[in-house]
Amino acid sequence: MPRGLVRYQKSGNFHFITFSCYRRQPLLNRVAAYRVFEHELEAVRLSYGFVVAGYVLMPEHVHLLVGEPLASSLSVALQVLKQNISRKLMQQGDVRFWQRRYYDFNVHSEFKRLEKLSYMHHNPVRRGLVTKPEDWPWSSYVHYAMGRMGAVEIESEWTARRREANTLLLSGHM
Repeated sequence: MPRGLVRYQKSGNFHFITFSCYRRQPLLNRVAAYRVFEHELEAVRLSYGFVVAGYVLMPEHVHLLVGEPLASSLSVALQVLKQNISRKLMQQGDVRFWQRRYYDFNVHSEFKRLEKLSYMHHNPVRRGLVTKPEDWPWSSYVHYAMGRMGAVEIESEWTARRREANTLLLSGHM
């Protein structure tokens, strides 16, 4: 870990995570690569027991807003995620798929959580990839806007309502 870098984990906060493809190359810039990433994120989320509050996949980097894993540490879960994805997506001649390490910002308030979600969801618009956030299929924006379930379970009010309705249905109270 670089000198002076301190990670505050086991704090109960969300973490705004950013990591990049090797030398910021657009290694994710394919539909198949975005799908692999979403599939692996969901598998690691389930395996390590953490919530995903939001994400955006860009051609050369990723932003995640996640809770802390129940099993192991956040750094181990992210290491497994990156390793699984690189194994599936590295092509002949690639030296590495990901830059080492990741940026971690502790999200300590509801204001910061909403700020980070907005930042993530508008990243494709700022970059000129789309004109509206809902046009970028590789983020959690559409889940928040319309409650649409995607490849990755997003922890939100939509998800909580869906769980509550399923619980009531299973218990016969509906």
